[in-house]
Amino acid sequence: MSAIRLLVLGAVRQHGRAHGYQVRNDLEYWGAHEWSNTKPGSIYHALKQMAKQGVLHAHEVAPSAAGGPPRTEYEVTDAGRAEYFRLLREALAAYDQKTDVLSAAIGFMVDLPRAEVLELLGERLSKLAGWRSAVTDYYTPESGPGQLGHIGEIMHMWVHSADAEAEWTRGLIARIEGGAYSFAGEGGEPFLGVLADSGENAYAQSGPSRP
Repeated sequence: MSAIRLLVLGAVRQHGRAHGYQVRNDLEYWGAHEWSNTKPGSIYHALKQMAKQGVLHAHEVAPSAAGGPPRTEYEVTDAGRAEYFRLLREALAAYDQKTDVLSAAIGFMVDLPRAEVLELLGERLSKLAGWRSAVTDYYTPESGPGQLGHIGEIMHMWVHSADAEAEWTRGLIARIEGGAYSFAGEGGEPFLGVLADSGENAYAQSGPSRP
């Protein structure tokens, strides 16, 4: 799964309609260009490609009175909404997604109902346990990595990663069960306060780039 596909669909969806620079600015507030491949060029490329695929609809907007070229604004189509929620659910439940994909999913998890997010994270825990069990069929953590020579360090890393991922997931589940955050259907504003209304964006790259 591509993190940028989920990130761009989610960012456009937040606006209703958005042009490339708005999407880029939103994602930079999250620091997404530091933990994923959401560089300016890849964002604009993703927007154009998804418009060709029918998951986004491109609107050409007339230039402003001050002049300049017309912008293209994008809107998520029905197919795009289905794709967005499919990617989001898949990323939350999977145990083997890359960090950038999981990070994107956590960023947009509040677009789902609280109970569903808890169910998906529970599924992730079960898959992590299964993965750990498969690794320990060949490697016994208590005996240490030396039992398999230096290759045992690979198994040791996998088991350590599985344990750390499970601990983090259980902590997130506990926080959500305790009432943290505002999820879909709860009447709040899930993204309120996530993006700064004013002030310098500490994560933004210098110099706006437009298609």
